[in-house]
Amino acid sequence: MNNEQVIIDQLDHLGQEIAILTDSARSLRELRDDLSPRVNETVKVLIEELAEIEADVQFEDLVSLLKNLMRNVRNLTWSVDQLKNLIDFIRTVEPLLKSVVPQAIIYLDKLEQQGVFLVLANMMGVLEKIAETYTPEDIEQIGNGLVPLVGVVKKLTAPEALNLLDKAAEVPARVDLSQAKAVGPFGMLFALGNSEVKQGMGVVLELTKALSLLKNGDEAEESGA
Repeated sequence: MNNEQVIIDQLDHLGQEIAILTDSARSLRELRDDLSPRVNETVKVLIEELAEIEADVQFEDLVSLLKNLMRNVRNLTWSVDQLKNLIDFIRTVEPLLKSVVPQAIIYLDKLEQQGVFLVLANMMGVLEKIAETYTPEDIEQIGNGLVPLVGVVKKLTAPEALNLLDKAAEVPARVDLSQAKAVGPFGMLFALGNSEVKQGMGVVLELTKALSLLKNGDEAEESGA
């Protein structure tokens, strides 16, 4: 009786396994039926796409490509590593760029509103006109002359020189040449009684004394030579 029960149990277990296998086979068959149309469509599309490039790609080309890939495995590996480093760098600087780029845009917009770019464009136009008017040799000569001229401008930036130039710039606005009349010797003597004329003569005398530096400077250069 015990042996019969064991046999029955084994048969039941075997039946369960067969049922499981049957279910698995049924599932596989259903999956095959579902995938078959998709696979057929994919193969058909693949064949059509390959047919378009059949004239341009030969089997020898694929073999050559495979050989080149195998020969350049190290280069490909290095390229992938460099690409990874580049990606890491971009990820690192991305937060910084998010803060810097808007500030740069705001700064450039401020410069545009102030007309800086318009000034630069006009300066470029001036440079183009200079290039059209003068030869490179002329521009080189002008550049050589600008060096000592900068020294002269530096001397003119002294407070005394600026004060003198500022006052001299006001003189033309105060002079009315339409009221100028011919003056003879007696007229000059009579004009010396005017306080403003006296002050002007004093200024002329001081400037005349200062102009002697031009002569003295030449004599100093000649003696030094």
